Amino acid sequence: MPKQLINKYIWITLIIIIFDQLTKFFVQHFMALYDSIKLTTNFFWLTYVHNTGAAFSLKFGGDSFNRIIFSIITIVLTTVVFYLLIKTKSKLEAIAYSLIIGGAIGNLIDRIRFGYVIDFIDWDFPDFLMERWPVFNIADSAIVVAVILLFVNLLFIEKRIESEDK
Repeated sequence: MPKQLINKYIWITLIIIIFDQLTKFFVQHFMALYDSIKLTTNFFWLTYVHNTGAAFSLKFGGDSFNRIIFSIITIVLTTVVFYLLIKTKSKLEAIAYSLIIGGAIGNLIDRIRFGYVIDFIDWDFPDFLMERWPVFNIADSAIVVAVILLFVNLLFIEKRIESEDK
């Protein structure tokens, strides 16, 4: 991928990092830990929590161990995704990889600074899965959107391109 295109997509990464860190700053400074602001009665709340684990609060041991292991994993995986960003010729993949890098760095900043990730977006999904969905943040959202984009690309766009080439 040409250098100017990488620079174009790195802006997505920077926007995610800045927006993620700004929202976490406001939550941390204007809410008390574990406080909730109910924006709707049951569906959408802002709830300030600290997550010392990974997705869905997955943990491997104590908080210090998790801080180190998840930081190392994030750095390694972010490096791999950056390599994929450099090598891709797909605009959709480049956008997805930029979102993943931004989300990963946003959470890595928290983990290095505080030893935990600040989460605050609290949505209620249908109760057949769980009582409430785990609280998350902008960085997590960027990664989820990126994964969805990669699945769409893999399942629909790449298959269409392959069938057109035959």
